[in-house]
Amino acid sequence: MNVRYRVELSQIERTELRALLSGGKHASRKLKRAQILLAADGGASDEEIARSVGVGGSTVYRTKRHFVEGNLERALSEEPRPGAERKLTGKEEALLVVTACASPPAGRARWTLKLLAGAMVKLTEHKSLSHETVRRRLAENDLKPWRKDMWCIPLVDGEYVARMEDVLDLYAEAPDPERPVVCLDESPVQLIGEARQPIPAEPGRFERYDYEYRRSGTVNLFVLLDVHRPWRKVKVTERRAAEDYAQCMRDLVDIHYPGAETIRIVQDNLSTHSAGALYQTFPPAEARRILRRLEFHYTPKHASWLNMVEIEVGVLRGQCLGRRIDDPKRLRREIIAWERQRNAARCRIKWMFTTDKARAKMGRAYPDTSKES
Repeated sequence: MNVRYRVELSQIERTELRALLSGGKHASRKLKRAQILLAADGGASDEEIARSVGVGGSTVYRTKRHFVEGNLERALSEEPRPGAERKLTGKEEALLVVTACASPPAGRARWTLKLLAGAMVKLTEHKSLSHETVRRRLAENDLKPWRKDMWCIPLVDGEYVARMEDVLDLYAEAPDPERPVVCLDESPVQLIGEARQPIPAEPGRFERYDYEYRRSGTVNLFVLLDVHRPWRKVKVTERRAAEDYAQCMRDLVDIHYPGAETIRIVQDNLSTHSAGALYQTFPPAEARRILRRLEFHYTPKHASWLNMVEIEVGVLRGQCLGRRIDDPKRLRREIIAWERQRNAARCRIKWMFTTDKARAKMGRAYPDTSKES
């Protein structure tokens, strides 16, 4: 058997096999066949090849036989594997796809494999159909009818573009201590405590905590981020009211930026984020004094991703708030510690999206200004 199927590779075939093994993503069985052929060409016995490559002797024999009786391509390729015929024909598979994409039966929120199998039995001549058959055919068509995605498509009109480019131009400006750019966002936080004392981690064992928890209300976070310097400020409030927003604006003017001529605020379209909130909170003269130092810039509707501080809120949640805290005082202490560490480390958000990139990537979504003459 070994004498009959002697592998002798040409220099071109050796180069091709070495290139196959040196890089790229290929099936494991194809790589093993390439190793078998190179080892056989080097004079190794079938037993040595099987041991070094990690395959059976029959695999070595078949690979050599396919090369001698065929060619390199046949030796590397996969032979058709025997198996039962597909239970669903092409038309039946198309019917399954259409059914899975249609509305589920009355009384059911979504399709399941069992429901689809039963529907196909009613729609075809099959007496029965397994769940696995349905699953495989759906997987081949990249369908998961029991899953849904929620998304929001903003209306990209002239107002959307104007607000977007206004914010992006602010981010692209050179730092100006007299006219700082500060992003503001709000984020609610649930106060959650442990129903039972957690068990600390030990070598070889994770920390364990009970799935039950105790709710202790909510608080609101005002998160402020300077676009052009490594500074952020988080203020914890009991409510999410216009008065809290107005107090936050006064802190910006009198405490955080007392020497700035104009503080430019980038914020979303929440109803409390307005000049009126200051008049609801302070006497007219005080509200006017604060507003003379502020300049509001709003992100487009359904485009809060343009607010740089949302990235910072995500960092805050991942590094500090991703645990159970039920005491507002402790929450404030933890947030202050996180805030000091971030400011001391001079952490900043590296914003890459610019007005030029927006016009290049979203050009087709911009309003069409061409008019027929």
